[in-house]
Parts: sequence; structure tokens; C-alpha cells
Amino acid sequence: MSLRLFNTLSRSLEEFVPLAPDRVGMYCCGPTVHNFAHIGNFRTFVFSDLLRRYLTFRGFNVQHVMNITDVEDKIIKSVQRTGRSLADFTGEYEKAFLADFDALHCLRPNQLPRATEFIVQIVALIQSLVERGIAYQASDRSVYFSIDKYRGCGCQYGQLAHLNFEEMRSGERVSSDEYAKESVADFALWKARVPDDGEVFWSSPWGEGRPGWHIECSAMSMEILGPSFDLHLGGEDLVFPHHEDEIAQSEGAGLQPPGQRFVKYWLHGAHLLVEGQKMAKSLGNYFTLRDLLAKGFSGREIRFLLVSVHYRASFNFTLEGLSGARTALGRLDELMAKLTELAGGSTETIASGSLINEFTDAMDDDLNVSKAWGSIFNWIHENNKKLADGKMSREEAATALGTWQRVDQVFGLGPVPVAEDAPASIKALLQDRQEARQTKNFARSDAIRDELKSQGWVIEDTPKGPKLKKL
Repeated sequence: MSLRLFNTLSRSLEEFVPLAPDRVGMYCCGPTVHNFAHIGNFRTFVFSDLLRRYLTFRGFNVQHVMNITDVEDKIIKSVQRTGRSLADFTGEYEKAFLADFDALHCLRPNQLPRATEFIVQIVALIQSLVERGIAYQASDRSVYFSIDKYRGCGCQYGQLAHLNFEEMRSGERVSSDEYAKESVADFALWKARVPDDGEVFWSSPWGEGRPGWHIECSAMSMEILGPSFDLHLGGEDLVFPHHEDEIAQSEGAGLQPPGQRFVKYWLHGAHLLVEGQKMAKSLGNYFTLRDLLAKGFSGREIRFLLVSVHYRASFNFTLEGLSGARTALGRLDELMAKLTELAGGSTETIASGSLINEFTDAMDDDLNVSKAWGSIFNWIHENNKKLADGKMSREEAATALGTWQRVDQVFGLGPVPVAEDAPASIKALLQDRQEARQTKNFARSDAIRDELKSQGWVIEDTPKGPKLKKL
């Protein structure tokens, strides 16, 4: 089966056929670096990483671009409030974001362009829209994109959101980066400098000012990936107005080859709820990645939970779910430890068996991770049974390890963490338990087991003797 993805543009599953056979251009709207990213943001970034990894798994050469929004309304307000320079303020949060990104085992994009580094390209794109009569400078000295002029050229505004112009307010002008969802408004491409901007401004043919948020992504994506490219990703909250405006700007400039659109496939991830509600600091359910790490969860456990639910399905993220992810990962890690021990250092890494085929079939179906994980946990059960029955050879163990390593190139969970060495006091308790068992003092043995568990350790009895395992 060929890879099929749900294209927001057509509202249907489509076979993925890249524009060029030797490269896939993929752009993901990245973070706005005015604060620490929250877990809802990271659902989108992990989804993008999952798609990139799977495309690579399927043999595609992926050029992954993710922008850093380092100038927009919220950032300027924060810069003015703190008295810091733009670069100093955004640099702190960009560094924090990338550290969190790495903690979730996400592969760094091939390019991470910052909006402030593309002012020349942004101005050139706006200039082309002005020359085509689709953009105009208003009385407030800002430059706006004209929805009416764009539609008058025979272009369609509302391709992604499927807007009903009969029911929406139109003819307004909006300078803010974010505006009412029910408004079809002329939006700012270049914002004239005002006192509140402080020292955040650049020169342009229309006077000093700064770019609007929407034009930044159009300029950066087309400069790096070309006027037409394959994939554009983001959260579903970006469909309108951000991505709709991107299409209008990019296609309004008339840069695409005949018959091609700005982007061929648009993919959007669903919202993430936390404990059943929309995230809000007032509800106590607003979590940055750092908040979750401070609660004792690992980036690996958080990633597991994020890649266990389909990207288009609404996802209720809970602390209980994270605990369940820890348990499920424990099952996987336990099998990997047993396979590694049986393989005895074998370098065999051949991936074989039905798992690879079942995994590929599931992921080809619009990244159906639920079906994929179902096959994986059936595979874990079958391998555990063979091990328990003593029916697995050293070579089979090595092949099973290679099979999982191939699958994990997509899920990106990484190797089993190195076991923490138990302190001397814990090892002494283990020795006491062994002596109690040898003398058939099972009450004492059970008491020691409970004491170990209270201190965060469990005993795993193996054919080669008991082993300590950190909870």
C-alpha cells in the first residue's frame, strides 16, 4: 500500500506523491519565542518529527524546515516590558525551546530560520504584492493585503477553511497578528512603526516598521523550499487565519509554476486537552515540558504518550496517562533487556518478520499509530512467550532487536535507559532477601520485598538470579 495522508486542502485522504522524486520539502510552523512552549505546542512538533521520520523510513529524502518566530506582537510587548533587547529576549526562549525539543527526542530540522534574518525577502514579497495591486499602503502607513483585490483576480480565499463569505464580516482591516475567526479582513503585511515598538523596526519602501506574522512564514518557506513545496504542517488552530493568509500571500505573488499551488499537502494536528479541559493557568492544568519533567516524568515517557494517539484525534493529556505510558514503556524495555541478554552482544541487526509489514501498513494509513502500537504489543507478547518457553535462539533474539530498532527509527523513543546502579544499602537488602528465601523464611522475604518497593526498587527474578530494577 502507498502512503496516504489527510490533506486539509481537499478534506480527504490522498496518496502522497512529492513534486520532485528526489526531495520532499516539509515546512512546520515553529515556536513563537516569547515564553516556554507548553505541552500542546509540543504535540504539533512531535507529530511533525514523527512524519519526517516515517517519510525517511519509507525512503524519501526530506528537507525539514521549521521557523522561529522572533518578532511579532506579543514579543514586542514583552521586550518593552522587560527593557531587554529583542535578540537577548528571544534568544533565551529559543535556547529553552531547543533544549525541550531535544528532550523529546525530536530530530533537529535541517533549517531553523528566524524571521528577523529574512527581512529582505519579506520586503521583496510584499513589494511584489503591491506591484500586482493586491496590497496597498493605508492611511496608518501600514501595508495591507486586499482580500477583495485577491478574489477579483480569480483567486480563491478560504481554500483551507472553506469560508462562507455570505455569513462572515468583510471589508475590515486588521493590524493585529491574530484576529476574529468570523472576520474576513484585510490583514497587515508591514506594520508602520509606532512608539510602543521601541527599537524593534526596519527600513522599507513604506517607511520604518516590521513584518506581520503571516508574511514571515510565506517568505521563509518559499526562500528555502521554493515557491511550491510538498508539505506544510501545524496545529488546527492555524488553519484560519494564519495558513489561509499564507496561501493568499504566496499564491497572490504569482511565483508558482503553472498548475502548481503554494503547498500540495496541508496537514494539521488536533487540539490537546489537559485533564479534560482546555489548558489554562487558572485551572492548574497548564504544563510546559519543564513542569512535567519536574514531576519526575522523562522526555521519553512524554514522547511515548504523544505518539500513541493519532495526530488528527482529540487528545486528553493526563498525568494518569503519563503513568500508563511509563508502565507500557516498562513492558517494552523489559523485553529489550531480555533480548539483549540472550543475543549476547550479537551484531545481527536484520529486521524481519510480520511486525515490519504490519507497522508499515498501519503507518501508510495516515500515520495510524494506534494500529501500529497494537501490532507492536502483540509482538511483545509473542516474544515474551517464546522467551518464557525457552524457544528463542540467540540469532532470533538478535533479529528481534534489529526489528525493534527499525521501528524505533520512526517512533524515536531511543534505547533502554542504562539501569541505575543500586546503592550499597539496597544491595544488602537484596542479599538478606536471598538468605531468607534459602532458609524458607518467606515472611521475612516478603517484608524485604515491600521495603525495597517503598524505596523505589523491585526485584526481578531471572534464570540467572534476582536483579534489582528501579521503579
